[in-house]
Amino acid sequence: MPSVQQDITHPKELLISTNWLNRKDVPFMNNQEQQIQNVLNTLRDPDTIRTRSHRILNLAKQNRLEHFSLNPERMTTTASYIVDIITSRYPELDIPYHSRWRHFEMDGLPRIHNLRKQLDPISPSEWGKILYELVIISVFLDAGAGPLWRYKEALTEKEYSRSEGLALASLYLYESGAFSADPTNPFRVDAERLLDFKETDLIKGFQVSSTNLLEGIPGRVSLLNRLGEIIHRKEHCFNRRKRLGEFYTYVESLQDNKILPTTKLFEAVLETFNDIWPVRLIYHGVSLGDVWIHSALKTNEAGSEYIPFHKLSQWLTYSLVEPLEQTGIDIADLDVLTGLPEYRNGGLLIDTELLKVRNNKILEQPQDPGSEPIVEWRALTVALLDELALLIRQQLNMNAESLPLAKILQGGTWEAGRQIAQKKRINGTPPIEIISDGTIF
Repeated sequence: MPSVQQDITHPKELLISTNWLNRKDVPFMNNQEQQIQNVLNTLRDPDTIRTRSHRILNLAKQNRLEHFSLNPERMTTTASYIVDIITSRYPELDIPYHSRWRHFEMDGLPRIHNLRKQLDPISPSEWGKILYELVIISVFLDAGAGPLWRYKEALTEKEYSRSEGLALASLYLYESGAFSADPTNPFRVDAERLLDFKETDLIKGFQVSSTNLLEGIPGRVSLLNRLGEIIHRKEHCFNRRKRLGEFYTYVESLQDNKILPTTKLFEAVLETFNDIWPVRLIYHGVSLGDVWIHSALKTNEAGSEYIPFHKLSQWLTYSLVEPLEQTGIDIADLDVLTGLPEYRNGGLLIDTELLKVRNNKILEQPQDPGSEPIVEWRALTVALLDELALLIRQQLNMNAESLPLAKILQGGTWEAGRQIAQKKRINGTPPIEIISDGTIF
């Protein structure tokens, strides 16, 4: 069995750099080394997320899961509920992608457009770097805030919570120059500054107090510190300038004739940022990130018990698409990414009674993210979002090209999950409480 390490730091002596995973020219690997590399490559493939999640769903359809049961008769009503949300929010069905950019547009305010006007004149490449810095930082700070925290925006004097509040807090923290090592240019993220970023910086920027508590502060700050280490170390992605925005230049270089496959973009995200995540499961010295174990998946095949989700990496990949499309680069096959296995999408399935817990203690007690009930819930979320997408397209008389999964999520499932949670529980909390360190959900 591979060793398990729960510490949120990276003990360097235990870990192998993940850079070699993408090497196509590693010579003379023996059979064991080849098998290890094959397992690791499989766990970084978005198709593995989908196929193993559907294996869990198939077990649910046979009533063979330990923690959840499936009520298939609720599929159509759940899809109809989502369709009602979609058509009420987007009556013309002009749905944008599900990405971090939507959270910057709260209440219809063009905050990013206003930032662009503020910075004009600015070159397209510099603007692309700023967009990537802003959205990468914001995604990495996007894990669940908890039910108590609020952010008051000076511009509107409104209070925002959860994802929207985190988005605006990160936007204004970026604009303040909190991540820049250049006092003459606040609009940049430098490795030097991230390495020195402290909890007090986040507490101040996110308006945290004894009456405004934010979950996972140490985890979020450690994550930013590790991002600084990555930028400092990986010159092929960030060059010698050691600036986060140089990742935009790197990604742009991956396109061929203005086409960039989604798999290549996702691989770039995983290869570049995998070391940012806390050490959880380790496979032969390599930290796996948002990858977990479900006993029902185990076969004789090496690594079969693991199920990857890479939720924040997928969320980041979705969010990196629009700046590229704005420059005329076509992102091909976006639907290779999955629905996001997080508490809004997953909560929707429980609150509509499509899924039912077998033991009510799952609903009554906080759950560790690596516990099998949570792994099972997340896998079912991925697979059921695929099946619900088929029904939603049928009801709207659309297809996968006109209504890709990224638009269904936005239209969509995430908002449906939030609205039904607000109807069922105080503060709109999810049906299952997950113990958060600020780096998964």
